[in-house]
Amino acid sequence: MVVATKNQGKVREIAEMFRRRGIGVKSLADYPEIPDIEENGRTFTENARIKAETVAYRLGVPVLADDSGLVVEALGGEPGVRSARYAGEGAKDHENNAKLLRDLASKLTFPSMRLGVGHPPVWSKAAYVCSLVLTDPTQRQSILFEGSCEGYILGEARGSGGFGYDPYFYLPEYSQTMAELPLEEKNKISHRALAFKQMMELLF
Repeated sequence: MVVATKNQGKVREIAEMFRRRGIGVKSLADYPEIPDIEENGRTFTENARIKAETVAYRLGVPVLADDSGLVVEALGGEPGVRSARYAGEGAKDHENNAKLLRDLASKLTFPSMRLGVGHPPVWSKAAYVCSLVLTDPTQRQSILFEGSCEGYILGEARGSGGFGYDPYFYLPEYSQTMAELPLEEKNKISHRALAFKQMMELLF
């Protein structure tokens, strides 16, 4: 399966999901001739469709693409579709996370929420959201799958796994951040995993 991304964090997660079905994965790193794709959609779904269809019709094979990100209640849904470039084009994870905390601090007094005994103080409710699009160029068809995972934003990083905002995304039911969960566990409950499960149920 070709996955339309250069994000190695996404590639690792998706490859692990497909591995259970005995399916290998290639990413855009395997196709250097394909130029960068402008993600100018207004929604996660629009961006996922742009990537999947652009690459599928270029290569002539089925292509999977996702657009996903963090939606923070206290920031009115930001960073949203700008999650990967919240601190600017080409921003690194630590830069996006730093901007997230600055923006929350400018609006709230930390801690703004307490979840109860045994849980750390948090800034705001939040959710990871994923739109997954599978495009088959031979059928000229694109199918959408969606998933979300709710949690809260911590004021300090915890865990060394995952990528993106994972060290700050706290899951009360696990008393851990997404970055503290083993990949196998994350691939059961994450926004991307839930969208992927829908796709696999349709395909198999």
